[in-house]
Amino acid sequence: LTAPLLPYFTRPLSFAGSYPRAQNVTWKSTNFKTILTWEPEPSADYSYTVEFYAVNGDRQRNPHCIRSPVTVCDLSSYLTDLNAYYTADVLSEPPLGATSDLIEFPHTSSPRFNPYKDTDIGRPDFKLEVSEDKKKTTLYVTDPLTALFKDGRQLNIRDVFSDQLQYKVTYGKNKSSGKKVYTSKTNVIELSDLDRGQSYCFNVQAYIPSRSMDKQLGEMSQTQCSNDDNPSIFEVYSVGVVAAAIFLVLLLIGLVIAVTVVCCKRRKKALKSGKEGMPLRDV
Repeated sequence: LTAPLLPYFTRPLSFAGSYPRAQNVTWKSTNFKTILTWEPEPSADYSYTVEFYAVNGDRQRNPHCIRSPVTVCDLSSYLTDLNAYYTADVLSEPPLGATSDLIEFPHTSSPRFNPYKDTDIGRPDFKLEVSEDKKKTTLYVTDPLTALFKDGRQLNIRDVFSDQLQYKVTYGKNKSSGKKVYTSKTNVIELSDLDRGQSYCFNVQAYIPSRSMDKQLGEMSQTQCSNDDNPSIFEVYSVGVVAAAIFLVLLLIGLVIAVTVVCCKRRKKALKSGKEGMPLRDV
């Protein structure tokens, strides 16, 4: 007896032969938000499955990255051991609901990834405060949040790196190319070597000296500048406004000169006419 054939619309599709391997498998991670990416986009004939594992650990899968038609996989919540070295394999498999004659599917492995050492650190925010006597400028730095949670609380980078985390401040006078650098182990950074009344501009970035050189510095913050107590006229007003004011002043001076000249000419003419009309005296 032979097994009855399934109706066409219920039979799983079958694909023979091999599938293209994934290429450029790369980890992209910022503040422990870790995404695995690769190329190319799959056709309708195949899909991708991601398997990942720590050194000497078991292989795991993210349910959202099995027989998937996309080329990204979010593994942020799965890389729980931040000090472990992880490798991911991207397998090229039949699309969801289809079968294949292959026993082993082609795959491409990623480089090793260590969350603690390799995630990039995003730019911090900070507030700027100048003391009333203008002798001290204080920066209050906010630790960037991470994609990690513990006991229902979202962790920031200070929670993860603890005393390994420092902040590097780059600063200089506004409109000047000269820069100074100051490193602080705390989030409250006081600077007192500044010229009073001058405007200074500041940038802050995370600094983790225990990491490799290319991973020590985080993304630089947006620039913030203090106020200048003695700003130049070009800082208070735009160049256009200053130019218009100068033009009006010159025009006014020109009008005054013109009116003065006209009045002098008329006065001289009047005096001349008066002299010509006077009768001659008897001798």
